[in-house]
Amino acid sequence: MFLIHTVLFDLYEGSVQDRFVISGRCARNYETEHGRSERGIMCLLLMALNTHVTYPLILLANRDEYYERPSASARFWAEAPSVLAGKDLRAGGTWLGITRKGRIGAVTNYRDPASIREDAPSRGRLVSDFLLGQRGPEEFIDKLDREAWKYNGFNLIVGEKGQYYWYSNRGDGVRSLPAGIYGLSNHLLDTPWPKVVKSKDALMHLLSEREAPSLEELFLILTDHTIAGDEDLPDTGVGLEWERILSPVFIKSPTYGTRSSTVVLIDADNRVTFVEKTFNADLNHPAITRHVFRIESI
Repeated sequence: MFLIHTVLFDLYEGSVQDRFVISGRCARNYETEHGRSERGIMCLLLMALNTHVTYPLILLANRDEYYERPSASARFWAEAPSVLAGKDLRAGGTWLGITRKGRIGAVTNYRDPASIREDAPSRGRLVSDFLLGQRGPEEFIDKLDREAWKYNGFNLIVGEKGQYYWYSNRGDGVRSLPAGIYGLSNHLLDTPWPKVVKSKDALMHLLSEREAPSLEELFLILTDHTIAGDEDLPDTGVGLEWERILSPVFIKSPTYGTRSSTVVLIDADNRVTFVEKTFNADLNHPAITRHVFRIESI
């Protein structure tokens, strides 16, 4: 039996302090030089696994993308009613999702514009294929490993029944994730980019102080606009100006930025709370979608 509650509404959250604004010319130059395939899928993912007495899983995620790229906010799919996920309306697939049986998947890209292939298949399909499929996480990754070279660089997290795995076609194999707090951006798992270090530290601090952190406190971690100092920036081949733009936890520019922030909680009774804030260029009025249900027995 399912308990499902869905709400969609607008919430005013006050103005955003801009510390850096990208010019439209810079955005066009980035697209020209590095290709439209180097778009964001999910650009920050935090996971707390079996580190909190109330929530065996806490997942926080920001998806960064061009504002003009069409996508649908998280909902149960009409064609697959067990799948709760957003959807990329241009290439298909999704960046983050969960099923009523507790299968969960998320993907980030691996930022390496020099290796981008315009004919590569959509990385968002990796998540939807897992959510829609029947293979366990290890079997799914084992099959994927044989054809992962076809894709542009990615990181994939998949799991079910409390077992979670990370895999990258730029890494060195599949990794089972034991209890701990993990951060993932557009390099390998726990690469110490400023946004990863800062947001992981914030989550660790919050969980050490709160028996049950509030959604507001968790979302606050995802709203940090602070730009890292030049001395701390990675060099991923996109140029210094874009490294600055992409360095905050929450990204904003006239054409590109954080399109959605998501919090997923699974409690000890297998009750899922999935809350997503969806943004466009007007960051002051996000649409908020909330889904609550209990994972089915398998």
